[in-house]
Amino acid sequence: MREFYDVIVIGGGNAGFGVSAIAHEAGKSIAFIEALDFGGTCPNRGCTPKKVLVAAAHAMHEIERAATHGIELGKPRLDWAKLIQREKDLIGFIPNAMYELAEKRGDVFRGTARFVGPDSVDVDGQVIQGRNIVIATGSKPRPLPIPGAEHMITSDEVLSDPTLPREVVFIGGGVIAMEFSHVYARAGVQVTILEALQQLLPRLDSDAVAALRAETERLGVAVKTGVSVTAIEKTADGLDVRFQHEGRDQSVTAERVVNGAGRIANIDGLNLEAGGVDHDGLRILIDDMMRSTSNPSVWVAGDAVAHSAQLSPVATYEGQIVGHNIVNGPTKKPDYSVIPSAVYTVPALSSVGLTEAEARERGLDVAVTVSDMSGWFSVKTYAESAAWSKVLVDQNNDRIVGAHILGHHGDELIHLFAMAMRHGIPANDLKTSLYAFPTFAADVKSLI
Repeated sequence: MREFYDVIVIGGGNAGFGVSAIAHEAGKSIAFIEALDFGGTCPNRGCTPKKVLVAAAHAMHEIERAATHGIELGKPRLDWAKLIQREKDLIGFIPNAMYELAEKRGDVFRGTARFVGPDSVDVDGQVIQGRNIVIATGSKPRPLPIPGAEHMITSDEVLSDPTLPREVVFIGGGVIAMEFSHVYARAGVQVTILEALQQLLPRLDSDAVAALRAETERLGVAVKTGVSVTAIEKTADGLDVRFQHEGRDQSVTAERVVNGAGRIANIDGLNLEAGGVDHDGLRILIDDMMRSTSNPSVWVAGDAVAHSAQLSPVATYEGQIVGHNIVNGPTKKPDYSVIPSAVYTVPALSSVGLTEAEARERGLDVAVTVSDMSGWFSVKTYAESAAWSKVLVDQNNDRIVGAHILGHHGDELIHLFAMAMRHGIPANDLKTSLYAFPTFAADVKSLI
């Protein structure tokens, strides 16, 4: 193997492969460094295996609603061990497939990377140099300074444990907690969510989150916000989670306690000081082109970027931006203004663009259309348990600036709104277009 490369990519996930696709096509020499499994968090320990569990929750949800359609069924039982095995079977090929792709694009180093100079990286005792070094190390669970935090598990264990617990407490009401709570609840687990802030999913529209919270509580999930967790203690009955809520000391006992407080950039083991890479302990300081502000040889992409959304497509996109800037010079900036996303509860909460609060803060004159679709014919036809939307339109130019949909196939419909936003299609054009009927998409014109 070489000792010097045009591009060293630290991390074998979506961001790293986004960089390598551009650099490889341009004929650049590439070194991949990966300490765990190629593919990164999303396909191995995140969105891809999680969707296998979510698909099972969807099936349970459909069975729950079957009687509305005149279908009589017995009480279903989810075999958790078989579901976890199915998940493992479906994703088992990914690390090797991604490893083979990495080998086609460059040299592969297995191990932990640490900077030993501005252009040099040590990989378990072997030092290599690079004209460009890309930090694409992904994210890790946010540590919680709670006495007894060592008793918590993460989403990794949720996705690998074949034993279904009786009770689960999520500390933190983020995406991980919301999605897994909907799976667990439908499997018969007693679930409690303890969130420090007053709102679950604090980055999302407050009204949309309120609608999702109501559906979550309908499933039997206990949700408490404004909570301060004070300790986790192991007892003969399980794990005792102590917390303060509404001025009272309370506790709940569970078989599993899950860290649901989100994830942070995985950068603390890189020895950034030796690389001359400025950071504040949580984030690497980068410019608009995704380059280190202190070392122009270093770039950052994916979940290692602290300010952008931790989404698989965003990681790939940022990697491609970095790849372009390495090959062609720093000329391209990422545009985060239109990023559709979904929280894969059942039903899903999907969003794109601004929340209503963000639009008001920017001083936009927005028309806000809120639709409780529970009484709509399309909703009743498919016996949806929750269907709600909010669409924001700038009245000065008839452009959609935000859309939020709970249920109603919103995780697919949100892309119509994203397409309109990205390409400047007026809201009225979306409203007056012809749609196949009866479809969920045909309701889009009534959501604006």
